[in-house]
Amino acid sequence: MTDPSPAKRRPLSLDEYFEGVRAGAIATLARAITLIESTNPQHAQQAEALLTRLMPHTGGAVRVGITGPPGAGKSTFIEALGLQLIAAGRRVAVLAIDPSSSLSGGSILGDKTRMPRLAAEPGAYIRPTAAAGTLGGTARRTRESLLLCEAAGYDVVLVETVGVGQSEALVSRMTDCVLALAMPGAGDDLQAIKRGLLEVVDIVAVNKADGALLPAAEVTAGQLRNALASGDAEHDALGARVLLCSALENRGVDAVWQAVEQHCAHAKQTGALHARRAEQLRHWLWERVDERLCEALHAHPAVRALRTEIESAVTEGRLSASEAAGRVLLALGLEDSGAK
Repeated sequence: MTDPSPAKRRPLSLDEYFEGVRAGAIATLARAITLIESTNPQHAQQAEALLTRLMPHTGGAVRVGITGPPGAGKSTFIEALGLQLIAAGRRVAVLAIDPSSSLSGGSILGDKTRMPRLAAEPGAYIRPTAAAGTLGGTARRTRESLLLCEAAGYDVVLVETVGVGQSEALVSRMTDCVLALAMPGAGDDLQAIKRGLLEVVDIVAVNKADGALLPAAEVTAGQLRNALASGDAEHDALGARVLLCSALENRGVDAVWQAVEQHCAHAKQTGALHARRAEQLRHWLWERVDERLCEALHAHPAVRALRTEIESAVTEGRLSASEAAGRVLLALGLEDSGAK
């Protein structure tokens, strides 16, 4: 469903945002996500009010985090999977996180061009977002964007992360299942998966298992099974599964999705899914508390008065960073002057 007048760019009221999102209006959903991503303090109150109204209409989607090293074929896999799901009557939202430049903040945001067939489907919504320096392979408001997509009626939400590594574990704090894509002959990428995702990965799919790469894919799958067997799989009584697939040839993609559904069904039956989502909400709460405290600290008059002096003292070597931090907290009344 689309908005009656998608070109209209006047500010929307809270009711208009709510009704548009609930109706599945793509233009309103896009504007709502832009609203919650905004760093403008004037937008924060409306964004929070919108999320509060929409929360009762969330929670009905299968949430899947998809990670993997560059070149593993994440976009190709997501497009193949998304087209299969839409053909089966599902509505699919893709939150694609693109890396940002640490200098300019710029980002390619090219996932719509990498998934042209999926982007053209009425039952699909693809939202590319710049990571903008956020660690964990996700963006600043990925969790909130996921909830908006659920409220808009999407029953599958795929979160495509920036890459793979230790920080990628954050995606497990907002999804029901973490799927890691690997390449044949993974080498160092296999080591990255072992270091960073053993404790959170639920399913591993060795992509590009076709043609001349098939033997190498089978070897890589065996290595991954051995690595996962020696890891800690207490988070999932089923243990992580390793499968082969070829997104390019559209083979094995359905089996990967079947494994995702089996994982989620088992987690729901045992109560693990409820516990996982509850823990995610607790993490979200304290993440926002930390964020608000940091913002309040930097905006505090006492800190602003000290900033130039304290920064100069540190950069000139007259004061250690730890001592300077103590003085900031002392100015806020959060540290006892006689504690040292």
